This record gives sequence, structure tokens and C-alpha cells, in this order.
Amino acid sequence: TLHAATDEVGGANPALSGQVRLGATEGFGSFVLAPQLAHFCARHPRIVVDLLPVPRFVNLSRHEADLAVTIERPESGSYVVSKLADYSLKLYATPGYLRTHPSIRDKGDLQQHPFSGYVDELVFSRDLQYQQQVAPAAPVALRSTSVIAQYTAARRGQGLAILPCFLAQQSDDLVPVLEDEVEVIRSFWLVTPAERRRIARIDALWNYLREAVEINRGFLMGTSREMRWLA
Repeated sequence: TLHAATDEVGGANPALSGQVRLGATEGFGSFVLAPQLAHFCARHPRIVVDLLPVPRFVNLSRHEADLAVTIERPESGSYVVSKLADYSLKLYATPGYLRTHPSIRDKGDLQQHPFSGYVDELVFSRDLQYQQQVAPAAPVALRSTSVIAQYTAARRGQGLAILPCFLAQQSDDLVPVLEDEVEVIRSFWLVTPAERRRIARIDALWNYLREAVEINRGFLMGTSREMRWLA
């Protein structure tokens, strides 16, 4: 409330300035938000953005961030919440792996292939346990709390991985497997404490993120490999 009152009295809109801290999931924060935020900072040179791409939920109630992009909609608390976008995950492998291992004709064949996936005991959201949905009987060769680690391992051609399209399609080393059969849809939510929503610099970033994601819906759903930019 004090921040909002200070901005109102000081007339923050004419001179958007100050610090905004944005929390995000690791893959989305590193591979989508980081390049988009570079454009935001060029548009608003007096706003400093702290980007926190971490493999956990950022705690807004403890003021770890001013706003966050999360994969779960908060069920309690005084927050302003907006659905940002759906995104698609698919099964990926390298062409070399597919050439040198048993063929994959349907989901039943997946149990013959090692996966890279999450550490079940340390996963921060049940929404990330999608291997149980796609190939519950498949062996897991590598487990990590980091989706970027899973992505890097998959690029080495030692197994399969279920990855967000916006992450996997940025590499020519990976191709979709059973593309017409295996697809997981999840959602991103934009969240901020209610008392901070109308602070000018937070409002500017909130609106920018919504616009930037809107023009990249195809990129997030895997129907386009090209990220788009706001003018």
C-alpha cells in the first residue's frame, strides 16, 4: 500500500522507474521471458527488472517477487490472477537416437526406451508429473529438478524427454516422437499481490507480458518455431 501511495503522490507514470522483480518457472523464464524482457528494458530504460527463473514456486507472500508466472493458479490469498496462456509439451529425441534404437510405432513401444524426467519426491507441482500420463512403465535413466538439465541430456541423444515445445524447438538436435499421439497441455498464470497490481512499473510489466505472450501463442503451442516481438 505504501509503494502504491508513493507512486500515486509522486506521479510515477510520467517517469516509469524503479525495480520490479519477476519470478518464473525455469524453462519459460530462461528461454522465453529473458529475451522478451530485454525488449521491455529497452522500451523502459529507467525500470530495472530482476528475473528469477527457478525450479520452484516463488513466494509472493514473503516478497520474493512483485509478480510471478506460475503453472498453478493460486487457490488462496489476496492476489490478482490472470491466465497468461496454454502451452504444449511433446516427446522429443535426437534423430541419431531414433536411428540406433528400437523403432517407436506407438505408446506401447516407449517402455523399451530410457527417459529423462523429474525427481518425483522433489517435484514442486503435480502438473509436472506428466510421464505417468504418457509412459508410466518406461524406465527413467536421469532425473533432475531442472527442465533445462533434462533438455540438455536429451540433446546428447541418450534417451527421450517430455519437454515444452517452446524449449525443445529452439534446438535442431531434437525432433518430436509420436507427435500425433503424445501431447500434454498445461497453463501459465500471471499473479501479483492485489496491493501491488496498480503500481505503475508493475502495471507496465504486467501489460507487456500479456501482449508479448499473446502474439506468441503459436510458439508456446508448438505450431511455430519463431518467437515474435512487439514493435
